[in-house]
Amino acid sequence: MKLSSIIITAIILLSSGLAFAQTADEIINKIDQNMSAENRIVESSMTIHGKRNSRTMTSISYSVGDQQSFTEYLSPAREKGTKMLKLTDKLWIYSPSTDRTIQISGHMLRQSVMGSDFSYEDMMDDRKLLEMYSAEIIEKTELNGVKVFVMELKAKVEDVAYQTRKMWVDVEHFIPLKEELFAKSGQLLKQTTLSDIQKVQGKWFPMHMVYKDMLKTGDGTEMQITSIKFDQDIPEYIFTKAALKQ
Repeated sequence: MKLSSIIITAIILLSSGLAFAQTADEIINKIDQNMSAENRIVESSMTIHGKRNSRTMTSISYSVGDQQSFTEYLSPAREKGTKMLKLTDKLWIYSPSTDRTIQISGHMLRQSVMGSDFSYEDMMDDRKLLEMYSAEIIEKTELNGVKVFVMELKAKVEDVAYQTRKMWVDVEHFIPLKEELFAKSGQLLKQTTLSDIQKVQGKWFPMHMVYKDMLKTGDGTEMQITSIKFDQDIPEYIFTKAALKQ
């Protein structure tokens, strides 16, 4: 009888664990459904809060899946016309001031984008979370009065910038409201807060984000999305090196 009880208890615990893991995957899948799209066009402003002053840039970005993206900076005058093109794992930047196109690769991908708290590496990786991480629910609690799942994501592939991610996920909308990104050593590298959740074409999406590189001074980089459109007609020509100089 004792052995039977142990076996039954073990089966119950194992089943509970599997259900828990499945629930975690379901949550991450819903986040991916909200944050990913076949294609999208985004207009935004990026404010970099430095140690002494702040500066704001505006841009428009086009992306198809996680393999192609094109960004053009619209203001201020000194940044206007700067363009970035990503094709799979390659990134090119065109500077109108020098009329040159350079490729960013290797360790250069860890450098800051326009002096912001984003790295080129951050911009490059648009893969779905479920493709890169296994997830676990740590607890269910509240963040600023909003019910959230606290989740831990651990890398299951080698080519990721952050080995571990801790995420506070809105229970209702399935959007991360806060995220901490860690190195293999366990050091906290970056922190993100997301807010102003709006429904756009059936998807919940954060229109305001603050991204902080914990190894830098300053108050982080603020991103405000002014327009986002999914499933648009984007000309294939945009995703070519020739488009960088147009």
